[in-house]
Amino acid sequence: MRRWSLAGQMLLLQLLVVTVTLVGAATLVSVLADQLVTAEAAGAARSAAAAVAASPDVLAALDEPSPTTRLQPFADRVEAESGVDFVTIMKPDGTRYTHPNRAEIGKRFLGHIDRALRGETFTETYTGTLGPSVRAVAPVRAGGPNGPIRALVSAGIKVDRISARLRGQLIWTGLIALLGLAVGAVGTWLVTARLRRQTHGLGPVELGRIHEHHDAVLHAVREGLLLVGKDGTLTLCNDAARQLLDLPADAEGRHLDELGLSGLFDTDQERVHLVGDRVLAVNGAASRLGTVVTVRDHTELQALAGQLNAERGFADSLRSAAHESANKLHTVITLVELGRTEQAVAFGTAELRAAQELTDRVMGAVREPILAALLLGKSAEAAERGSELVISQDSDLDDLGLDPGELVTIVGNLIDNAIDAATRVEVLLRGGRDGFLIRVADDGPGLIAPDAFRKGWTTKGDGHGLGLALVGQAVRRLGGTIEVDGSVFTVRLPVPRSVAEPVR
Repeated sequence: MRRWSLAGQMLLLQLLVVTVTLVGAATLVSVLADQLVTAEAAGAARSAAAAVAASPDVLAALDEPSPTTRLQPFADRVEAESGVDFVTIMKPDGTRYTHPNRAEIGKRFLGHIDRALRGETFTETYTGTLGPSVRAVAPVRAGGPNGPIRALVSAGIKVDRISARLRGQLIWTGLIALLGLAVGAVGTWLVTARLRRQTHGLGPVELGRIHEHHDAVLHAVREGLLLVGKDGTLTLCNDAARQLLDLPADAEGRHLDELGLSGLFDTDQERVHLVGDRVLAVNGAASRLGTVVTVRDHTELQALAGQLNAERGFADSLRSAAHESANKLHTVITLVELGRTEQAVAFGTAELRAAQELTDRVMGAVREPILAALLLGKSAEAAERGSELVISQDSDLDDLGLDPGELVTIVGNLIDNAIDAATRVEVLLRGGRDGFLIRVADDGPGLIAPDAFRKGWTTKGDGHGLGLALVGQAVRRLGGTIEVDGSVFTVRLPVPRSVAEPVR
């Protein structure tokens, strides 16, 4: 058996199952048919006995000197009309008035009559002069249902007749069972042939080994691997994919819309997406079964890239500042060498005053040191790129307990996007016990993109923009809201409960 193919084993197993099922069904039908035929015979005998016992002709005949003369023809007529094999009318002591065999008239009835003498009509199976029979015994009362018992009536059907009828039904049951077995065998053979084609004739051992290898490779891969059907149903995913995409245990077999992944795998190019707190690189490739999707975690790589870009920007700003400072220093030295000391002093103090005024204005409006340092750095970066960064005079922000890292993400990315699109950027930062307000406005063309904060949208069209998506993610984490009105971005953040005023 172990050397047989899976299709061969399935053929034998299914034939065995069909055979056992049909034999069991035929046996059950036979038992039920026997019970039904016997119950039907008992019902017919009971009806005949009750009808004879209730007939006025019986009571009238009992008053005659020779009741048999009138009762025997009556019993013969009832036997012919009702289909029972015998109708026996007897005295309360069991002495027969009638019987199909006239030689038995006057002899004692073979069977039980005690219950009938108590006024009960009952049925039983008993072997009498005609052989085994299913019979009913009923009392004949005079003067109504509660009158005295004048006689007893027994009507019955022989067991041989019941068995003959049952044999006819069993023949048809056997034929139907054989037909079912033939149909089941043909259907099993067809299913087995298809199974043989699909399994390439492999046995269970080979199929089990292939599955074990497939399962081991699938779950050992550190990258997320998914298979999406052509109808958008997730048919397979490994452990890494479940973890990266935060999928439920019953994800397989469900549609992407139910899992919140619609649109994530709609391209055969690698794209970067924000899913929860992770930055994922998603790549899809079409196959015969649907779309094979690989997912890689780029969170740490993206963080390092962002840090590198920030440091590169600061380095460029310092280099530019150093170059500008060198030019201004040469100018001051040249003015001194030319003997124009007063102009040299005025030029140098003016530059210092402008830098100090910017610092004082930022530090006076924003008392959160990390955010203030960010604004100073972005001012230098904007100046280098030919833009102007203005801190609104209405800005007034204290350190009220918000995560500085989240604030840097929100403010920094909004300013970066504004600088990319405009020449003048105005920033308003205001906070208090009622919440925080961050507003970044520019003189650019504005933004019309409802998905900008959800899918790593970018105006550059390269599919790798994450700035606004990171902003939206940070705002959602802090429980705030963000609104876009053309080129004005407004963020409102609630005050953390730990610093909010208690409710009175």
